[in-house]
Order: sequence, then C-alpha cells, then structure tokens
Amino acid sequence: MLLQLLANHPEAIGPILRGTPAWVWGLLAGLLALGASQLRERTASVARVSLMPAAMTAFSVLGTWSALSASPHRAGAVAAWLAAAALAFALFARRRAAARFDPVQRTYRLPGSTVPLLLIVGIFLVKYGVGVELAMAPRLVDGAPYALGVAALYGAFTGAFVGRAWGLWRLAWRPAAASATA
Repeated sequence: MLLQLLANHPEAIGPILRGTPAWVWGLLAGLLALGASQLRERTASVARVSLMPAAMTAFSVLGTWSALSASPHRAGAVAAWLAAAALAFALFARRRAAARFDPVQRTYRLPGSTVPLLLIVGIFLVKYGVGVELAMAPRLVDGAPYALGVAALYGAFTGAFVGRAWGLWRLAWRPAAASATA
C-alpha cells in the first residue's frame, strides 16, 4: 500500500517524513552506525556476536506484535513468522563462516561484510513502512495476506540474523584443532 501510494503520489513522501517522530531518525542513525561498523574487519567476543541477533530478534518480535496484535490472523501470522524464520535460518546457517575463532582468547576475527548493514536497514524499513501503513489504514491487519506477509518478512530477518550467528557459534563449538585448521 505504501509503495503504491508513493509511486502514484510521490508528493506524499514529504508529509509522511515530517510526521515521523524525531526519535525514529535517531534510531535509524544508531542502526546505520551499527551496520557500518560491520563493514570493516574486526575482532569480537562470543557475547558480542550474539548481541546483534538477539537484539534484531527482539526488534522483529516487537515489530510483529505491535503490528499484528489486533489482527484476527495472529495464529497464522505466528506460523508464517516461524516458517520464514526457519527457511532464512536454513539458508544462512548453511553458509560457511569466513571468520576465524581463537579458542584461547575466545574471540572471532571477523571480515567486513555488507550483509549485516543490509539486514539492519531491511528490518528498519519494514518496521517503518508497516508503521506508516497502519497509521494510515489500521484495518490492514484484518487481511490475511497483509498479516501473513508482514509476519513472514519479520521472521525472515530473524532467521537471517540467527542463521549468520549460528555459523559463528559453530566455530566456537568445534574442537581447538579443527578451529586452527579451518
């Protein structure tokens, strides 16, 4: 709906952006900084690489709940969220992590990547777009395609974040000898 509105009435973007609370832009700036920090090679602890998937999962769950808690399709939305999360997890968890794990220091050597930034921006845009759409047309949640689509998008982002982290966690769980040769 929002994309259709903006495509047909690009003049609507100004009022939408002006109507956005200032804290949303602060959140976006913080999320962009977090994503940009992932662009360069760095070291990180197991706890640190676990923080982003946990935070983005919370953001996804809260986004899903805030958007769909009034929907008559809540049960289906939960199923769509779980299915999309499982599919994205399977796709991202199968990828071989390019990181290296130091079992002595319990730290990762992580190459720079654009993927976290893209995922962060993606989940923000979904949350923002859904918020705008529901502010303009709150009854959208009554439609099954909308509710299930939104839930699936949020679930896919969660699965991608957790799947990427799973690849890193596997490095930490391997025996030290296997980690040194990987």
